[in-house]
Amino acid sequence: MIAARRGGCYTGERLPLLEMARPVLQRLYDWTLGLAAHRHALAALALVSFAESSFFPIPPDLLLIPMVLAARERAWLIAGACTLASAAGGLAGYAIGFFLFEAVGRPILDFYGAMHAFAEFQARYNEWGAWIVAGAGFTPFPYKVITIASGVTGLDLVTFTVASTLSRGARFFLVAGLLWYFGPAIRRFIEANLALLTTLFFALLLGGFLAVRFVL
Repeated sequence: MIAARRGGCYTGERLPLLEMARPVLQRLYDWTLGLAAHRHALAALALVSFAESSFFPIPPDLLLIPMVLAARERAWLIAGACTLASAAGGLAGYAIGFFLFEAVGRPILDFYGAMHAFAEFQARYNEWGAWIVAGAGFTPFPYKVITIASGVTGLDLVTFTVASTLSRGARFFLVAGLLWYFGPAIRRFIEANLALLTTLFFALLLGGFLAVRFVL
């Protein structure tokens, strides 16, 4: 129950923080759903997916999910575009590491706090490179760190491309498939738990960035 307001402050039981944030999040969610139905939404998703694999910090799922919810019949097209753009962005990240490490790659890795143990990491990277790329491509781990690292260490380009495409595709098609199959139920669940799910999303995102410091 919302407490009565007296003298500019709430008396009695206070609103939980998540409930206070809910109206703002609901407006943002509705706006994103509207954006997801825009005729240029697929191009925007491809751009975000490409950028996220090489330098952009926000994962494309933030746009992928409402796009599939807004147009479930296009779920596979949306997931395919997201996968191809992300794999292409991964090659851009690889190129940054391979050709521009000192000028561009090192500052990006410094930004994510990934340089402190990079020399040791680089020496052992290629032995497990395919598994590292696949794992990072499927999880919330910041993928651009791995794409740049793959270029720096000279991981076999075919191995990198295959692992990148398969892992990114598995992630995006899994999300799209679940949304396609359970669409209305998942949409009701998201809308009923919007504040909590938003908090969880950013906690996972932050956890991915923190993992860079402990894994690399």
